[in-house]
Amino acid sequence: MSRSRRVLPALPPWLAHALRAQRGPVPWSAVTRGALSAGPLLLVAVQVGRTSLGVVAAIAAMLAGINDRPGSRRVSVKRIGVPALGGALGLVVGTYAGQQTGAVVLTVILTFVGLVAGSISAIGPVASAVGTQLLVASAIGAGMPLPEPGWERALAYVAGAGWLLVLRLVLPTPGSLAGDFRFDGERKAVAGVYDAVAELLDAVGGPEAIRRRAALTAALDHAQDALAGPRLRRYASSSAERRLHAQYAAALPLAEAATALAWAGEAVAERASEGPRRLAAAVRGNNHTGPLPAPSRSAPALRALDDALLHAAEVFDQGRGGDLHTRPRTPRDRLRAAFGSAGREYGLRVALCFGASSAAAQALHQGQWYGQHEHWYWLPATAVFLVKPDLGPLASRVLNRAAGTVLGAVLFAGFAVVLPRPEGLVALVALSGALIPVATRHFAAQTAVVTVLVLALVMVGGEPQASMGRIGETLLACAIVLIVGHLPMPGQRGGGVRARLAAASEAAYAYLTHVLDEDDTPRIGTSGAPSERRAAASERRVTDRATVSDHRATASERRVIPSDDRATRWTLRREAYRTLAEARTAISLSAHELPALARHTEGADEVADLLERLVDTTTACAVHLDDTGRIGPEHTERLTALLDELAGPVERVGLRPPGTPLAG
Repeated sequence: MSRSRRVLPALPPWLAHALRAQRGPVPWSAVTRGALSAGPLLLVAVQVGRTSLGVVAAIAAMLAGINDRPGSRRVSVKRIGVPALGGALGLVVGTYAGQQTGAVVLTVILTFVGLVAGSISAIGPVASAVGTQLLVASAIGAGMPLPEPGWERALAYVAGAGWLLVLRLVLPTPGSLAGDFRFDGERKAVAGVYDAVAELLDAVGGPEAIRRRAALTAALDHAQDALAGPRLRRYASSSAERRLHAQYAAALPLAEAATALAWAGEAVAERASEGPRRLAAAVRGNNHTGPLPAPSRSAPALRALDDALLHAAEVFDQGRGGDLHTRPRTPRDRLRAAFGSAGREYGLRVALCFGASSAAAQALHQGQWYGQHEHWYWLPATAVFLVKPDLGPLASRVLNRAAGTVLGAVLFAGFAVVLPRPEGLVALVALSGALIPVATRHFAAQTAVVTVLVLALVMVGGEPQASMGRIGETLLACAIVLIVGHLPMPGQRGGGVRARLAAASEAAYAYLTHVLDEDDTPRIGTSGAPSERRAAASERRVTDRATVSDHRATASERRVIPSDDRATRWTLRREAYRTLAEARTAISLSAHELPALARHTEGADEVADLLERLVDTTTACAVHLDDTGRIGPEHTERLTALLDELAGPVERVGLRPPGTPLAG
């Protein structure tokens, strides 16, 4: 007798995201830095009688610890240091606004700070961290009465974050024993690129190829960021760093050939991945590669892979530097992101949430809901983390924040009963600092650890135990953010997703234009009546074929592509894949919102899929052109079909064709 298996219903996307946690090895180096940051700073301040400044420094170290992510030391300067400067500025603004103005004016000022911080958060991850610390520090400065003036608080804040940054720059990591320890993060990132190439080659022809190609893009982005961090000099100043730059540049043709093989979909021999793996081991061990196994040269992409391996072997022996193939963003690009549709939508929503939570917190403070203590910063500071879309979908953030705060407050209430003061609380701060790098894998766990740490800090500073009050304020902040998050806003919803998708489409077509070496590359999307769109699509199909045919004639006369053309091509290719990855992340977060919000970006994933296939096909065309001087019939058909297929979905999600100003 057969038994029927019960099929459990699938969880809705917003709930599934709330339960999802990242996995990976424990970052022991970051755990060590966390243990040596906030706790010791607070202990020193208590010993010298400047406890309040120690609380500020420890809060700064805690926020810096949240930004202490894997990567190179150079990147950590920007990732930790720049947001700390934003936090110091926010502390000054909040302190003087809280001391010199009344409740109404203070609310207006904080609302404006929220507008600015939200707008600049649309620029990128570092700018988003700046906005977060600017808002949190503004709330602390206005709502945590301390005896020191604003400038002293700001110096203590910078000192707290600076201490963690010093630990990041000075302490060795497990991977620093091979070669110059200053570049262990860069070395690990570059080795990860070669490993990702090998894994993609292993997956060619199988169902994992798409995921492995995305992992290769992530590895290239990570290595590019690790090597392109802030520097005092324009170029790499040491031989070890120049060698790493050359090794990264040598991985680009390998990645291009592997992507072309994945596009073709025909499995390759196992030995094809042995070469990239030996190159990865050579990067990690900072030694020579030795003999590399050559793959078969039976197809253009395999010949490109073999040539790339030979080039890499030469570079590893003589590496003297290499172009990182990045296109730095200009101040104009950053301003356009901040004042574009995404920045305006984000800024307005953050301003409303931060202003409303600040007003509610002051009303509760004036009504003495807080009891004996005067600290009212928790409500607006909680709203900051809830309204940040780069921290996850809104429903997921709210659920995890509420659960994490309840857990953290209950745990601290138990600790407060048994721990001696202040020694036990200082030890609890140190323990919480050590747990932050691990807790960042899940927002609820991070919230619980941060709640314990902050409650311990303010109790050391003289505030009475207020765990239950913090739970109530958190739930109120959740309600405010949920309401504001679903309010209709001026303009089109989903501006962040559309902005990133538009950037991805522009980058994809710039890459395609360069590979085809034509100025009249067809653009996606048309406007007008249905009959006009059909006529435009028919005309575009003819133009597509003519463009490819014309390029065949010109390419046959130019069998060898100049090195500067390849450098430009690799730069455009990196830009296309990077912007696509950013768009994918934004689309995924939007898809896990509640249905009322998720519906505003329906169809965006289809556009991203098509653009990704277009970039993959363009890469395959580039490899084929290098080998034969012409585009093959299969490439022609794929390009034509993709360009036609893109027109409808792009129009449905409300994007304009590349090369035209974005819709407001």
